[in-house]
Amino acid sequence: MGDPSNPFLEPSPLPYRLPLFALVRPDHYREAIEAGMAEQRTEVEAVATDPAPPTFENTLVALERSGALLRRVLPVFENASASDSSAVIDALEAELAPRLAAHRAAIRLDPRLFARIGTLHEARGELGLEPDQAYLLERMHRESVLAGAALGDGRRARLTELGQRLSSLTTAFQQHLRADTNDLALHLTDEAELAGLGAGARSAAREAARSHDLPGWLITLVLPTGQPALALLERADVRDRLLAASRARGCRGGTHDTRATLLAIVRLRAERARLLGFPYHAAAVTAGETAGSPEAVAALLGELVPATMRNVARERAELAARAVRDGAREPAASDWAFLAGRMRAEPHDLDLRELRPYFELDRVLADGVFHAATLLYGLRFAERTDLVAHHPDARVFEVVEEDGSPVGLYLFDPYARDSKRGGAWMSSIVEQSELEGTLPVVVNNLNVPQPAPGDPTLLTFDETETLFHEFGHALHGLLARVRYPSQAGTNVSRDVVEFPSQVNEMWMLRPEVLANYAVHHETGERMPQRLVDRVVASRGLNTGFGTAEYLAAAVLDQAWHRLTADEAEAVTDVAAFERSALANAGLDHPLVPPRYSSTYFAHVFAGGYDAGYYSYLWSEVPGADTVEWFAERGGATRENGERFRRMLLEPGGSIDPLEAYRAFRGRDASVEPLLRSRGLL
Repeated sequence: MGDPSNPFLEPSPLPYRLPLFALVRPDHYREAIEAGMAEQRTEVEAVATDPAPPTFENTLVALERSGALLRRVLPVFENASASDSSAVIDALEAELAPRLAAHRAAIRLDPRLFARIGTLHEARGELGLEPDQAYLLERMHRESVLAGAALGDGRRARLTELGQRLSSLTTAFQQHLRADTNDLALHLTDEAELAGLGAGARSAAREAARSHDLPGWLITLVLPTGQPALALLERADVRDRLLAASRARGCRGGTHDTRATLLAIVRLRAERARLLGFPYHAAAVTAGETAGSPEAVAALLGELVPATMRNVARERAELAARAVRDGAREPAASDWAFLAGRMRAEPHDLDLRELRPYFELDRVLADGVFHAATLLYGLRFAERTDLVAHHPDARVFEVVEEDGSPVGLYLFDPYARDSKRGGAWMSSIVEQSELEGTLPVVVNNLNVPQPAPGDPTLLTFDETETLFHEFGHALHGLLARVRYPSQAGTNVSRDVVEFPSQVNEMWMLRPEVLANYAVHHETGERMPQRLVDRVVASRGLNTGFGTAEYLAAAVLDQAWHRLTADEAEAVTDVAAFERSALANAGLDHPLVPPRYSSTYFAHVFAGGYDAGYYSYLWSEVPGADTVEWFAERGGATRENGERFRRMLLEPGGSIDPLEAYRAFRGRDASVEPLLRSRGLL
């Protein structure tokens, strides 16, 4: 029967099946997950042992229906682990991760299921399938093959063991990184050290210190190497300490050192690739993506390196000249963002601190992000204060069409806290599916420092852009309309999943959107046109640095995951490997560290982007192409939005993404808009 108080054991009675967050206790997760695995095992066994010949309905549709209880509980548990963890949640995640990995492997590697899917795949041309069904069959067969379902019993058993161990290791990496990131926050007690920080940043730092029972101020760390305060802090010694803290994550020795964990992950992934018949992990990963091969990835990354590093050299010379004029030291890595800000202030007369009073969080969300979605898609947003989210800081918004018909729920959780992992992301709590009769519930998590009570939340330029980016993912989850759960929303090829979010960034500075939200939080005055013009004019500044730090991280990811099993075993020094990989790629610039170094590269060692961090650039090819398409056709109009929605968002993962883009644009994506946007032409 189970605990009658467990809110996961039955579908939620709330609108859109929003989970009953107010009733959830940690012990509910274990019971519901264990019951969900048992329930799905029974359902899958019935499919595997069905004496009837395989059909699309009794095999693929039956598999799509299976696991309903797990689909109710796992997204909530995973969101709790990522956004509001605790010692209890951490321990439960560490315990359940390998069990869930084994559960998934038992389904994916079941030879009886694979035989049924294979029979259907061989006869696929005679089944009379509709396009989304044919794509589901093709994708399920390909994923089964790439997972190892066609291998012998011994190899399948070893793959299961590897999956269990890897799930434990990636969980450990994430938990160690979160703890070390919290430990390394920069504590300041002398107000003079804050020189350069505006009132909003100081308020957030004061509040962070207060929440830790510390005097003074605490500058918490964001996930990337470059910390926002580096662009503002006037004292070089404080900048040095902040960058040193950022780069020390995971490599200080002690309990939370991640080096041994990441080396074990790399070795096990390489072994798994060998079992699957691939030379290394990157080959196994890209075989199932639109890139197709590591060589295609290397070609794109390598094509951009020479021009990027020429831009870096030019920018570095300009910064050095500026430092000389200021009587400052020879530029160090911790000085780049600060000096670039000073450089921006010269030709463009722009200080990014001037923008923050115009980027008040609530106004950006309602009159910027939501407004753009209304202009493009006719969506309407209303806060539902009667519905409880997963954390007191999170808010719930109902999303409806222009005619009032329901779309879904959007949860917004903007603030950083010790219990939340770094970065910003979107995830689905309830996925849309015609088969299950569900509409979507999605959540955006950010890590904006929370100011003191009563003070406004003023976003930086980058935080504002991140909100538009993450809402692009949310729109993908909200607007996709598919039959089958596995095709819902962002369940697309990993190397195109960033495409909608990158396109959505464009609306931040489009005049029809910016004019609606960029309002001074005190005076109510709109951002002066002279300031808008400066922002737009300065967009090309520092693109060499930004591209180089990204390329360095993408190259590191590929380098780790292009090791054979024997080569992976031979690597013992993480820092030395990293230096060698960057040097070989021509990206070893002392002033431009990778956006993520290996020991805190959560995307690839804990976040599902292993051998796939190239995806951001790969998606940016159609992304930049689409940005130009919108601009050429008048920007945020309903006509443009409806075409983009109908052809690229609504299909979710029910269609080949390259074919979808070709139909939308009338051709394949061109790389030239990307090169232009990054100053590489």
